[in-house]
Amino acid sequence: MPFDRSDRLKRLPPYLFAEIDKKKKAAVAEGRDVINMGVGDPDKPTPEFVIRALQEACAKPAHHRYAFDEGLPAFRAAAARWFEKRYGVRLDPDREILPLIGSKEGIAHLPLAILNPGDVSLVPDPGYPPYAGGTSFAGGEPHRMRLRADLGFLPDLKAIPALVVARAKILYLNYPNNPTSALAPRAFLEEAVAFAAKHDLLIAADAAYSEVYFEEKPPSMLQIPGARERTIEFHSLSKTFNMTGWRLGFAAGCEKAVKALGVLKTYLDSGIFSAIQETGAVALDGYDRPEIRAIRDLYRTRRDAWVGGLRSLGLKVDSPKATFYVWTPVPGGGSSIDFCARALEKANVVLTPGLGFGEGGEGYFRAALTVDEPRIREAIERLKKAGVFGT
Repeated sequence: MPFDRSDRLKRLPPYLFAEIDKKKKAAVAEGRDVINMGVGDPDKPTPEFVIRALQEACAKPAHHRYAFDEGLPAFRAAAARWFEKRYGVRLDPDREILPLIGSKEGIAHLPLAILNPGDVSLVPDPGYPPYAGGTSFAGGEPHRMRLRADLGFLPDLKAIPALVVARAKILYLNYPNNPTSALAPRAFLEEAVAFAAKHDLLIAADAAYSEVYFEEKPPSMLQIPGARERTIEFHSLSKTFNMTGWRLGFAAGCEKAVKALGVLKTYLDSGIFSAIQETGAVALDGYDRPEIRAIRDLYRTRRDAWVGGLRSLGLKVDSPKATFYVWTPVPGGGSSIDFCARALEKANVVLTPGLGFGEGGEGYFRAALTVDEPRIREAIERLKKAGVFGT
């Protein structure tokens, strides 16, 4: 067939969240009352001060034309100010920051800018699918680093075969972690930087959940001495400001990597609507406003409701210190896909099977805390009454 999918596209598994959305929509179409804890999309609106800023920016004719390829200077400057206030790291907004159409776009496109065919990316397993998918699209080979509970869901860098490391160019790390919610201690970040320096790797640090924390502020990889020369860190406004649909993020750090990604993007897109970038600057400058702290407080309350509910049913589950996900072993073991299918069919509750994040996720399921607390408690009761947990 001349218009069939390309071989590279055929090699990719079905995108997990798209498949979950199909099943959820089918259940809703049947008239079922579905509680969706599957996809990590904040359910609350963008804060009012951000919306007002966009309304004002949209009225400016200057924003109605093509955006700058390198991004709006005001947004890059705001990202640099935010980075210095948040982490104490001073970045050059002209050379070390690049606006993105959401951090996912930059994460997935990075291999096209860095890898040659046959090069290796080291990706976490379980992990966010675009790490491996972007590598495959670029003709590279993803090598999966197993994340295990007994290691705090940190990759064992010393266990990576020497022949694999010799071919590797990118090391993907993601803390706070999706899907496990794990945090990386500073000692591990230092180990990762030393490992990358020894083997001449670029660290791609996915920090999309850096501001969804509860007990402690997660560090930036760029705070580690020696990291700046070989780390590109990806940040997103999606979760921090409930702006998932706005598609705005930025890459920061290693000047060479930022420039390479920027050159690639000149061939792939025409920038982000500059009114959204101007609004993003307002959001970043207001990141410590009460409205933003309230978002974290909301997720903390939901976390406690869900974790408390699971524990009341006898499940052993850790209370996450960051992200709005709870990563839990499948009760009694068994297939994560079968377990989540039972939850939907018997209780009308959407959960995410761990296998969708890689073989290392099998035996777990993920719940996204993106529904109101009463619905979370209702989900627990539904699952209990339906016997989904075996109780």
